[in-house]
Amino acid sequence: MATVEDVHELALAMPHVTVVEGPKSNPVYQVGGKSFVFFRTPRPDAVDPTTGARYDDVIVFWVPSEEDKTALVQDPGSPFFTTPHFDGHPSVLVRASRLGELDRAELAEVVQDAWLSRASARRAATWLAAHPSQ
Repeated sequence: MATVEDVHELALAMPHVTVVEGPKSNPVYQVGGKSFVFFRTPRPDAVDPTTGARYDDVIVFWVPSEEDKTALVQDPGSPFFTTPHFDGHPSVLVRASRLGELDRAELAEVVQDAWLSRASARRAATWLAAHPSQ
């Protein structure tokens, strides 16, 4: 089962990564100054449907394309979701409390795809050449 610690480890394992602090000391992982994974602060667009309480454990992952986004969020049983705030934005959200529904390999693929979608073409090509099975 994947964990929040896995998100941190996998993001940091990618090359040329920096971590910046968000507005509430939330970690934002970047490559070349572009965010690819970040821990979101509670927002009014991601709430518990029963209580209306804002989710305080949302993680955002960039995706390569709208098709990739759709593939991750179309199954209602998937831990990945989106909100109208992210319409047209190449990213998906997942609650940390649902990461356990993924295994580490699945999470690694999402983190790697996020990094690849934001890295420069040269950095992405270099990484892919070193990881041909990806």
